[in-house]
Amino acid sequence: DMTHFVSPSLDKTAKLFDSRTLECLKTYSADRPVNAAILSPILDHVVLGGGQDAMAVTTTSSKAGKFDSKIFYKVYEEEIGGLRGHFGPINALAFHPDGRSFTSGGEDGYSRIHHFDTDYFRLK
Repeated sequence: DMTHFVSPSLDKTAKLFDSRTLECLKTYSADRPVNAAILSPILDHVVLGGGQDAMAVTTTSSKAGKFDSKIFYKVYEEEIGGLRGHFGPINALAFHPDGRSFTSGGEDGYSRIHHFDTDYFRLK
C-alpha cells in the first residue's frame, strides 16, 4: 500500500519507516548483517536476508554463515520463521505481487524462488 518501507543495514537490523513522515516505526534485529529486506504485499510480514561478510565465505559452512532468509511479524518485531538455500550472503529479495512466493539472490550466484505452503498463510 506504499505507506511503509523497510531499510536493511549492516548493523544487523532492518528498520520500518512511515513513507510520508519518514519516522522509524519498528526495528527488526537479526544475528547477522542484513543486506536486503522486503514487506509482504498481503500479510504483516517482513523478510530479511544477509549473512556474514563475503571474505569469510570460503572458510565457513553455509549454516555457520547464516545465509538464510528470516521472516518477522511486522507489528510485534518477532521472528516467525526462516528459509535456507544459499551458500553465500543474500543481497536481493523481491516478493511476487500475489504474495505467495518471493525470490532471493545471493553472492553464491543463484537466484532462488521460495514458494510458501498453505500453513504459512495461517500465521497471520
